[in-house]
Amino acid sequence: MSAPERDVYTVGRLNREVRLLIEHGMPTLWVEGELTNFSRPASGHWYFTLKDRDAQVRCAMFRQRNAVLRFVPKDGQLVMARVRVGLYEPRGEYQLQVEHLEDSGIGALRREFERLKEKLQAEGLFASTLKRPLPTLPTRIGVVTSPSGAAIRDILNILARRFAAVPVVIYPTAVQGKDAVPQLLNAISQASTREECDVLIVARGGGSMEDLWAFNDEAVARAIRSAPMPVVTGIGHEIDFTIADFVADVRAPTPSGAAELVVPDSSTWRATLSKLSHRLQQTLARRLMDDRSSLQQLRRRLELTHPGHRVNQAAQKLDELTQRLGAAWALQRSQRATRLHRLEARLAGVSPRHHLEALRARVTRLDHRLRQTWLQEWQQRQQRLALASRTLNAVSPLAVLDRGYALVTLAESGRLVQDPSEAPIGTLIEARIANGKLRAQVISPKALSDKDSD
Repeated sequence: MSAPERDVYTVGRLNREVRLLIEHGMPTLWVEGELTNFSRPASGHWYFTLKDRDAQVRCAMFRQRNAVLRFVPKDGQLVMARVRVGLYEPRGEYQLQVEHLEDSGIGALRREFERLKEKLQAEGLFASTLKRPLPTLPTRIGVVTSPSGAAIRDILNILARRFAAVPVVIYPTAVQGKDAVPQLLNAISQASTREECDVLIVARGGGSMEDLWAFNDEAVARAIRSAPMPVVTGIGHEIDFTIADFVADVRAPTPSGAAELVVPDSSTWRATLSKLSHRLQQTLARRLMDDRSSLQQLRRRLELTHPGHRVNQAAQKLDELTQRLGAAWALQRSQRATRLHRLEARLAGVSPRHHLEALRARVTRLDHRLRQTWLQEWQQRQQRLALASRTLNAVSPLAVLDRGYALVTLAESGRLVQDPSEAPIGTLIEARIANGKLRAQVISPKALSDKDSD
């Protein structure tokens, strides 16, 4: 039996398959670290190392990626990088291909973004059940944006091209900087209070995360969610997401996209209206022909049946019905009167009045007997109580005190003294007599001898 054929890898094939395994097995990641060994050759690509106190990794950021960044990193700078894990085949070195790079401050903003996103999502502000449908054709459109930016020009151009008949109300606001949040809140509040628009667009052009940060404010998000009309956001570029996008009823990738969503295409509407108009004309023509045919048939039937004859027959029938109704009513009234007399007689025979009078008399007798029984019982119990009281007083130890005796107890403990040894010289004692207590001090305890007892 021959040995199985060996599958021998070349180094290039090995590195290539390892690269494919790494690239397909690892998702896109965010990595934070200190940037060192920064290199920027003539090709425009960037090469550097990310490190922390435990490890380091080589990174490459190609020209088409780093060209959109607004800063050039420096050695020692703390950054956050969105990366794909890969392998540099010629050297067999594991490295990170950087797609996006942010200063650590941007990383803090992103963490704040994720924190607020999780908070509002837990409260249910992103729930699909809260999303309101957009009107098919709004009567008025509101736009919250900067009146001098490119976004408003794009929106107005799209609206004029797609459906110029719909009026637009602009609620001006700053869209970045320290005044952006209060002005955004004021603009949304005005649109909500006036309620003059069917739909509201909240938009601004593209920018960095710091530029878009006003739309990640919690108060702005809650104002959008509480607006009385549907809200469409068109903030930044297609890859930009803000908290405002999540709470809005519809998110558009750009301001122009938001304008396309809120109005239909007028050319499509005109074509549809033209088809509907043609169908309506055909339907009306057919309906008119049918009505004319029906009218002719009715006219022929009317000519065959003279209306005066039908009126006379109806009058005669009415007279007959009137007479029958009068006779039936008189008979029914007589029958009901007879039945009423019979019911009155039966009611008089079974009237509960006599029975109630007998019951009242019985209740009176029972009440009198109850009162007599209770009085006798009360007098008997009073006598028994007086007898028991006299008996108790006769055997009470306090009655002995009335005959001149006393109860002697120790002043401190209250214990009854029965033997002189229990109260040595100097002991404070209390003697209870019939009408009070006496406190004394023992000066000479003396036991009772047999002679004294006699």
